[in-house]
Amino acid sequence: MNIFLAEFIGTALLMLLGNGVVASCVLKGTKASGSGWMVITTAWAFAVFVGVTVAAPVSGAHLNPAVTLALAVKGGISWGLLPIYFAGEFLGAAFGAFLVWLMFRDHFAMTEDNGAKQACFCTSPAIRRTSSNLMSEIIGTFVLMYTILHFADGSANIAGEIAPIGLGTLGGLNVAILVWVIGLSLGSTTGYAINPARDLSPRLVMRLVQPQLNPDWQYAWIPVVGPFVGGVLAVLVSFIY
Repeated sequence: MNIFLAEFIGTALLMLLGNGVVASCVLKGTKASGSGWMVITTAWAFAVFVGVTVAAPVSGAHLNPAVTLALAVKGGISWGLLPIYFAGEFLGAAFGAFLVWLMFRDHFAMTEDNGAKQACFCTSPAIRRTSSNLMSEIIGTFVLMYTILHFADGSANIAGEIAPIGLGTLGGLNVAILVWVIGLSLGSTTGYAINPARDLSPRLVMRLVQPQLNPDWQYAWIPVVGPFVGGVLAVLVSFIY
């Protein structure tokens, strides 16, 4: 239960702040409207810092099912813990997305652009091409997971098991910087989901609270499958170096 709550709260905070900055920048009538990509990537990075800081002492702050699966493949956590982590991550992402809608509901009502409203929940490609979009998510998540595995001073004791998380003495700051550079350098093609829960759960919430918006199920599998593949590939390569 402690691991579930840590992942739930940490992921909810990640989504509230991460999708919150998107809403601030793209919805009509906010004081930050039109702020742009630098503001979005920066706030997403520090949203990771907040989520990691809250969850790390208890669960190791995966906040991402792709990270959890990769650590299981690596041997950092037992496979039996996956359902607990996944439940916290997917449900926490859903709750965080709901809070974004609740906070910005007046601005959702003012905004005519459905694409802008959709962006407050989930990602979409700049150029729609399945192979390229999938590769973008795989590469972005590979960089995320491979670097986390090389944070030399990062480990946490979780339920008696050692799970590398790369926190070190600066808490989640190194993870935040990593997510920041991924967003700036690699994120503009698909919106860098690099996290199945970050994309799928808010997409489902969007369907409930903004039913007029297109959930784009034809694309929705890419930010789920791509991160899982990228995370596992990172672990396999880490066995070599």
